Amino acid sequence: MNKSIVRFVLGSVLKVEGILLLLPAVTGLIYFEKEGLAYLIVGAIATLLGLLLTIKKPTDTVFYLKEGCVTTALSWILMSLVGCLPFIITGEIPHFVNALFETVSGFTTTGASILSTVESLSHASLMWRSFTHWIGGMGVLVFLLAIIPLSGGSNINLMRAESPGPSVGKLAPRMKETARNLYTIYFALTLLEFILLVCSQMPIFDAICTSFGTAGTGGFGIKDTSIGGYTVQIQWIVTVFMILFGVNFNAYYFLLARQFKKAWELEEVKEYFAIILIAIVIIAFNILSLCENVFDAITQASFQVASIITTTGFSTANFDTWPGLSKTIIVLLMFVGACAGSTGGGIKVSRIAIGFKSFVRESFYYIHPKSVRKVKVDGRPVDSGMIHSVNIYFMTFIWIFVISIIIISIDGMDLVTNFTAVAATINNIGPGLEQVGPIQNFARFSDLSKCVLMFDMLAGRLELYPLLLLLHPLMWKDVYDHRRHRFSTWRRNRIMERQKKKNS
Repeated sequence: MNKSIVRFVLGSVLKVEGILLLLPAVTGLIYFEKEGLAYLIVGAIATLLGLLLTIKKPTDTVFYLKEGCVTTALSWILMSLVGCLPFIITGEIPHFVNALFETVSGFTTTGASILSTVESLSHASLMWRSFTHWIGGMGVLVFLLAIIPLSGGSNINLMRAESPGPSVGKLAPRMKETARNLYTIYFALTLLEFILLVCSQMPIFDAICTSFGTAGTGGFGIKDTSIGGYTVQIQWIVTVFMILFGVNFNAYYFLLARQFKKAWELEEVKEYFAIILIAIVIIAFNILSLCENVFDAITQASFQVASIITTTGFSTANFDTWPGLSKTIIVLLMFVGACAGSTGGGIKVSRIAIGFKSFVRESFYYIHPKSVRKVKVDGRPVDSGMIHSVNIYFMTFIWIFVISIIIISIDGMDLVTNFTAVAATINNIGPGLEQVGPIQNFARFSDLSKCVLMFDMLAGRLELYPLLLLLHPLMWKDVYDHRRHRFSTWRRNRIMERQKKKNS
């Protein structure tokens, strides 16, 4: 393993996070809050540590998928550990596990909270909670790809380990340009939402935090009522942008490049909008008797469907009180998720589509054993390696899901709470049902269960494998062998020196 490049990237991550911590520090200064000082101190320490780790630049800047997975997993863990420190220092979330849970939930764009009321937090902390969504939405390592020089195709391995979806493609000849294009689109959409929210008379601070939460499809609100306390116009703006940020960013790039045919050929985007439309229609009819009129039913259904399928987690209604059909659809949407290549979580529409088409093909083989039928996406055949990868992903997902439910069941919660708590965290959604519903929180879980749910959040955001590979013994075998070799060499040299002294 190329440990020098791993160290260098981790140092770069610390430097970037140190700079990003200036935003809540400045926010605290604007609102004359002493909590801003904690963010300034932590930011300075993170920057200093980052500088120390990057003083010596690596001679070998090539690393492969193994290093990419390790670097990605360690980067997200390191970011969360540093990011939770201001909460502890300010005393707003004094318990370490709770502070870490809140920060992991922010960076992974989950939006699950342990806070019973968020309005008691300082403006600096509210800004940091929402900003972690924006940072984690596109991924800090994707940002680093635009500034860190790597060689030998290493960029694609780093991006593949962090970017959501079954595959990662290039939007430009060089991965550095691809990363820049992605962040340009990301920033432009965020800015457009902010402008529209301000024009709709939303306070500037609220508009910034809401835009961050929507862009990262995170869902941390700055009000105890989430988005429910704002006007219907604002709710519709947030609804539209939640859906837009759940679209594969390749579609936006093709549209900007005037490659309209390629944008139209993206089947996943069509399937994504079709699922949203069908879900809205069914739920709107199902909850019509609970609403004031048809428009109110459509508004509530549209917002909640957009929030859940994009894994944002904002809410304007307590869908835990909805009829069984609507709640069933909401739970199913938790697993579907948004498009690959978006900021959304979940299994992803593309994987669902590939899995379904694979099922249809296998069923056809039973009827016509000698037939040759390929699974196609966007009009092109999907290779067997991709299908195998999707199948393994499903199995891994199920195993993690089942084991997580078993462990958190020790706390004695009901099955619906445990099931939806794991579903909401591994799919990076936020709210579940019953005791983790839209008006509830995760504070009642034990520290062990919170650690399991944090693992689920990180695994879900990193597409399972980087975090799982970090725990695999073979990933560290060469590190162990290298240290054992160094120790053996040192011991042999010591023995030789003692022998020389004895002989002399």
